[in-house]
Amino acid sequence: MNVFLWIVQAILALLFGLSGLVKVLQPKDRLAGRYPWVEDHSQATVRFIGVMEVLGAIGLVVPAATGIAAVLTPAAATGLAVLMVLAAGTHIRRKEPSGVVVNAVLFVIAVFVAWGRFGPYGW
Repeated sequence: MNVFLWIVQAILALLFGLSGLVKVLQPKDRLAGRYPWVEDHSQATVRFIGVMEVLGAIGLVVPAATGIAAVLTPAAATGLAVLMVLAAGTHIRRKEPSGVVVNAVLFVIAVFVAWGRFGPYGW
């Protein structure tokens, strides 16, 4: 199960890391086609969300891999799960059911990592 959690953590980190980098590096008007919800938020908010995703991605892997403050790995997973709840709220308000589905899947995966690393497969 430990190896499976590592694989899930790596995939989740890759997804959030790439998504976050796009939000950090590209201007809001270029993101609007891919992420319609950015129209409702300022450039600073979109960048903040991107930074949180990148930091969460780093937190999913680096603390556990280095053995330094490994409790940050399940904390990062928990933070990303909270981020997905907030994102789902935005998609519900905007009547974007496909966005809610994506958020729900990422939420379940993040909660699984948090459960595994806080619980029976923690450090």
